[in-house]
Amino acid sequence: MLRKYRCSFCGHDIDRTTGIIYVKEDNSILRFCSLKCKKSMVTMKRNPRKLKWTKYYEKKF
Repeated sequence: MLRKYRCSFCGHDIDRTTGIIYVKEDNSILRFCSLKCKKSMVTMKRNPRKLKWTKYYEKKF
């Protein structure tokens, strides 16, 4: 049985055999489901709580 991982940016489940792994200089591992998530977190430094398409989106009523 393959273990599922969670995307570090959007929170969606990804299979063990797919996705992108990014290792930071402090040896922490970030797993991403797509290049869109990787660029949003690493390059553009976006906050996932402010994007509606992520699972971490904060709804303000």
